[in-house]
Amino acid sequence: MAGRGIAFLAVLAAVLPTGLPAWAQRAVDLELVLAVDASGSVSQERFVLQQRGYVAAFRDPRLLQAIRSGAAGSIAVTMTQWTGPAMQVQVVPWALIADQASMLAFADAIEKAPRQLFGGGTSISGAIDHAMALFAKSDHKGARRVIDISGDGANNRGRAAADARDEAVQVGVAINGLPILAVEPFLDQYYWTNVIGGPNAFVIAVESYEAFAEAVLKKLIIEVSAGPAEGQTAKASLAR
Repeated sequence: MAGRGIAFLAVLAAVLPTGLPAWAQRAVDLELVLAVDASGSVSQERFVLQQRGYVAAFRDPRLLQAIRSGAAGSIAVTMTQWTGPAMQVQVVPWALIADQASMLAFADAIEKAPRQLFGGGTSISGAIDHAMALFAKSDHKGARRVIDISGDGANNRGRAAADARDEAVQVGVAINGLPILAVEPFLDQYYWTNVIGGPNAFVIAVESYEAFAEAVLKKLIIEVSAGPAEGQTAKASLAR
C-alpha cells in the first residue's frame, strides 16, 4: 500500500505544475477571452477609456446578476492586449468569477494592468490565434467558449482574419466583436464579414471611445446570458 501511495503522489506532483488535469477542472457557464486593441491608432487616452470601461462593467451589479443566472452561476475570464501578428500579452490571468468579491477583484486587476503594447499593426487574426492558445491554459471547463475582440481598425497584418475566425468556429468557439468606429466609420461591416462567427455571434458597434463603457457592459451581459437564439445574430450601435 505504501508503494502505491508514493506512486500516486509522484503522479500528482507531475500533474500539478502544468495545471489541473481534465477531470479536476471546474465547470463554468462561460470561458471568455477579452482581447483589447493596443495598436498604434489607440492613443493612451483612448486606451484608458477602454480600460475604464471594462473596470466599470466588472463593478456593475447587473453583470453579476447575469453571471449568477447561469446553470453553474460562474464564468472564467481573462484579458489580453494585442497588436501585430506575434504581439499579444495576457495582462490579467484566468480568473473564476462566481460572486461579488471575485468580480470586483477582477475589476481591480484590470485597473492595475499597465498597457504593454504600443504599436505593431493591427492583426485581428493574431489576436484570435493567441486567444485560442489561452483556452488551453484555463483550469476551467466552460459550457461555452467565447473570444471578444474590441478594436478600431481592420486586420492589416498577418493572415486573413476570416481564416483565423473559421478555424476557431470549427472547434466550437464563438467570436463576438466590439468595433470602435472613431477611425474607420464602417468597421462594423468588416467585423460582420470577417471577424465574428460561431454560436450566437454578434456585433455591438460603438461610435466613439467615450461611449465604450456603456457598450462593454451591454456586450458582456449579452455574452454571459448566452446572447440571442441559436443561429441568430444581434446588432446594436451606441452613439457618443
